Order: sequence, then C-alpha cells, then structure tokens
Amino acid sequence: MIALAHSVYFAFYLYLIMVLIQWLVATFTKANQPAAVPGKLNEDLSHDSFVFRAHRTFHNTLENSVLFVGSVLLAFSLNYQSSLFAIAVWIYVLARLIHMALYYAIATEKNPSPRTYFFLIGLLTNVFILVLIGIRLI
Repeated sequence: MIALAHSVYFAFYLYLIMVLIQWLVATFTKANQPAAVPGKLNEDLSHDSFVFRAHRTFHNTLENSVLFVGSVLLAFSLNYQSSLFAIAVWIYVLARLIHMALYYAIATEKNPSPRTYFFLIGLLTNVFILVLIGIRLI
C-alpha cells in the first residue's frame, strides 16, 4: 500500500509540475510578442498561433484543475488508497500531458481535434475518481 500511495503522490506532483510548465510557456511566449500587453491576448490570434495555443492549453488545464486537484486532495485527506484510484490518477495525468503535447503541436480549428479525445479521457477519469470517493464516503 505504501508504494501505491507514493505512486499517486508522484503522479500528483508531476501534474503540478506540468501546470507550472504550461504557465511558463504561455507567459513567456506571449511576453516575447511585439507590443505584448500583460493580461491581454491579441484578439486576432487563433489556433495557427503558438501563442494562442499555449495560452489555451494553460487555461484549459486551469479549467480542469479545480475538479482534479480538489478530488485528489479530498482522497488524500480521507487516506483513500486503492489500485483503481492510483490508476485513475495516472490516466488523468497522462491524458492531460498528451492533451498538452497535441495542443502545442497541432494547429487546427477542426472539432473534434485529436486533443479532444484526451480531454474527454481526462474528464471521464475525473468523474470516475469522484465516483470512487463517493463510494468510499458511503
């Protein structure tokens, strides 16, 4: 059980590092643009711009982080340890990493884009984690 708990802590740590990296990439790519204004993204940018994709990647992660971070911290506070929980946390982190890589690499307005599938995997995994915690609480 100790190795299982450590695995989840490590996955959660990697997730936090990923969020930090996304913030740095979004911040510095935007700041390096001519006439960059702090807090304001050029409205003419779209998926063909890496600045736009880096910004959206970071903000999409922030939008999803509240549920994931809250769920994991709740599970930690309950001392919830299970193989299913550990696997779900790893799947979520890997899905978000792949989502990030695809968002950085592929400039497309197409919907669904390849990143959409990894967004959905992360979303469903988040719901699964909530269900596991709910069952534990009952």
